[in-house]
Amino acid sequence: MNSKDAKKPTQKSAFREWLDSVLFAVVAATLIRFFLFEAYTIPTPSMESSLMVGDFLFVSKMHYGVRTPKTPLQLPLTHQKIWFTNIPSYLRWLNLPTFRLPGFTEVKKGDAVVFNAPNWEDDGDAPLDLRTFYVKRCVGAPGDVIEVRNQQVLINNKALENPERMQHPVFMKTKETLEDGFFDQFGIRNSPDASFDSADWLPLADSLNQLVGYKLNTSLSKISEISKSSFSKTFDYDSFKDVKGQAFEAIFPHDTTQFKWNRDWFGPLQIPAKGWTVTLDTKNVKLYQEAIQKYEGNEGITIDGDKILQNGKVLNKYTFKQDYYFMMGDNRHNSADSRFWGFVPADHIVGKAVFVWMSLDPNKGLFSGKIRWNRIFRFVN
Repeated sequence: MNSKDAKKPTQKSAFREWLDSVLFAVVAATLIRFFLFEAYTIPTPSMESSLMVGDFLFVSKMHYGVRTPKTPLQLPLTHQKIWFTNIPSYLRWLNLPTFRLPGFTEVKKGDAVVFNAPNWEDDGDAPLDLRTFYVKRCVGAPGDVIEVRNQQVLINNKALENPERMQHPVFMKTKETLEDGFFDQFGIRNSPDASFDSADWLPLADSLNQLVGYKLNTSLSKISEISKSSFSKTFDYDSFKDVKGQAFEAIFPHDTTQFKWNRDWFGPLQIPAKGWTVTLDTKNVKLYQEAIQKYEGNEGITIDGDKILQNGKVLNKYTFKQDYYFMMGDNRHNSADSRFWGFVPADHIVGKAVFVWMSLDPNKGLFSGKIRWNRIFRFVN
């Protein structure tokens, strides 16, 4: 056989080369997203000012170990829906058990953790691995006893170190008229749709409509900066605190008769750990029934008042099959977190928020400070 008989390699068309390049990029991006990092956008102010609305994060899946997919039949680079449609991006033909590959470390108190929101009603019946992503700070690990006492988090009866940029509402008493520009220089800004609870600054008036001061929702370091301003003012840190013993229906475990808990006075509450056996009684059934019924993979669990039944038989004791965590936002009065919906199961953990690669202010235009340059390429702490 001579060289003339050899077949010449078929040259790919420009379209075929482009298609191969796109396919390679999609496969590479999917593998990176699965094994290494996933991009995530901060949609709510629950972690401000540590993480701000408009921050774009890289979330490391290597730190806590890669979680194997429960729903593998999914269109690459999508979440619940196909882009710009209401069509599901996944098929339920395969519904696999989830496992976690070895990671660099365990979830630690103080970590900013991304996880699938437990019991999030807006997700409907979406599979676990496709539920809404949340990012909060881990404040309680498996087996810990957590308590919030007068806004201070305590773990096993010891005060937990507060995040540097943690926010609480404070009353600044002053008769000085202040505008957006004053608060903007301290990074205290309101979104156009801010309510009384979510506003980071708000003027307050008395019954005669005379200015008496401002509600500020910010960190202690910002309060320290504002205190150096020349006008007359005083700060009251107790005006907007929840009152001890004032039960909130929205607060976990949603039983205001037995549990007089709110955002600033919560617990004590023991966080379940894998292998921990709890003796169930009339009080703690409310605390652990949701985990036992929804997150442990049990069959035949029903709730009858203050009793948990499995296949009609009352459970007097229960041994947990996985670890759980307690998550809170740094913006303590404007965060839907474990104080509202309880424990985060270990199989809901996605990864650790490690890096802000871009930050866009949603309330500003492209040429008026849209890009927050001071937040770009910043590690999350």
